[in-house]
Amino acid sequence: MPSKKFRYLSMIALLLLVGLALFFLDRRTGFLDGEADDTPYEKIIPRPENWAVSIDQRFNLYEMQPNLYRSALPDSEALPRLKELGIATVINFYQRSDSGWLSLPQVRQIHLPLRADRINGTQVLEALRAIRQAQAHGVVLIHCKHGQNRTGLIAALYRIVYQGWSKEEARAEMLGGGFGGEERLDDAERYLRRVDIDKIKTALASGTCSTSPWAWCTLKVW
Repeated sequence: MPSKKFRYLSMIALLLLVGLALFFLDRRTGFLDGEADDTPYEKIIPRPENWAVSIDQRFNLYEMQPNLYRSALPDSEALPRLKELGIATVINFYQRSDSGWLSLPQVRQIHLPLRADRINGTQVLEALRAIRQAQAHGVVLIHCKHGQNRTGLIAALYRIVYQGWSKEEARAEMLGGGFGGEERLDDAERYLRRVDIDKIKTALASGTCSTSPWAWCTLKVW
């Protein structure tokens, strides 16, 4: 018959295994937060009228609102379309600069490289402020490489912070809006689920560059 010590160690090992399983399940699906939902939204509900509207599938271009567009990485063939839309500022979340394809001198370029798997509050604030400040000068286009992960996250946060959407509404558009790459949106979805929106709004309203009182950063004006 197993000794008490053996049974005790077996119980500890079992609890550790269960804990590890829950940890990895939560990282993958948000199980512990009670928000796991992998159902493709576009298959279960009609497309809401306030979701982004497809403009040009060649580079995943969508209109979020009359003065804000989102896309994948454009190229020189996209320039006529950008001129047609009156794009005044292009905000690039991809690592590479837009200078190789964007040859319109009247279009401002803002380069804010992001990685969805390591994004922080300072970068989110910088991106949201850049969009709002650029909108004062005209129509804005935001993009990354595919127009899905980084662009999707910032677009979702814009919806929540400036347009009053709930997290679930923004998540639904991010996953079901037809932008593609849903299988690569784990990092963006995880950040969206866990970010403290009230802290983001407070930092934006107060003019601070971080949601943390201990951060070392400088507020930028675009």
